Amino acid sequence: MYTKKATLSIDAIVQKYDFLVKKIAYHLLARLPSSVDVDDLLQAGMMGLIEAYKRFESSKGASFETYAGIRIRGAMMDEVRKSDWAPRSVRRNGRAVTSAIREVESLTGREATDVEVAAHMGVSIDEYHDILHSSMSTQLFSYEEMLDSETGSRELDITVDGESSQPDHLVAEVGFQQQLAKEIDALPEREKLVLSLYYNDELNLKEIGAVLGVSESRVSQIHSQAAMRLKARLVDWQ
Repeated sequence: MYTKKATLSIDAIVQKYDFLVKKIAYHLLARLPSSVDVDDLLQAGMMGLIEAYKRFESSKGASFETYAGIRIRGAMMDEVRKSDWAPRSVRRNGRAVTSAIREVESLTGREATDVEVAAHMGVSIDEYHDILHSSMSTQLFSYEEMLDSETGSRELDITVDGESSQPDHLVAEVGFQQQLAKEIDALPEREKLVLSLYYNDELNLKEIGAVLGVSESRVSQIHSQAAMRLKARLVDWQ
């Protein structure tokens, strides 16, 4: 039999876990464009916190803070997604890069280089780098989604809420996570290192540039290309 983790008022829960909402909001904000308002993230996060408290059941082993963190993060990412902050041209160019990477790698059987992708798209290398720079925030968000949002939330739903009537969904998600891990491991070393320093070590672009001995702009390009390469290689899962 399931029991609530605690019998507290909504106000008490908000006060107790306000720090968690703020922590997640500012962590995400650093990876999103300046047009995203932190107050919108905080408001969405609070709604996610309240929803987490209403839904949480304590007998399956997951702590409330862990469960709430995923719900809060998911609510914030839903809010960003709804706002559709990326211009259509940026999304269109991003899709063109992803398609070009996939086609070049299919033809050559190896990792596509910047020069090869630019040539395939019929643009100069400077134009290609400008496209990567413009797509930076879009790709950050896309990569965060792949790693953290929908899969994590649904998997916890199944575990905590006991909704195991659709095991094929869970199998598909586990398969995606395994393939994603495999494709990350197969990235060019520099791209893999940038992702690791950014997401695991939580260095900013300037700090990563200092580690690699390149400019902040170049780090942005490497990150965007890594995310687009992953998207191209995972197209069958989308």
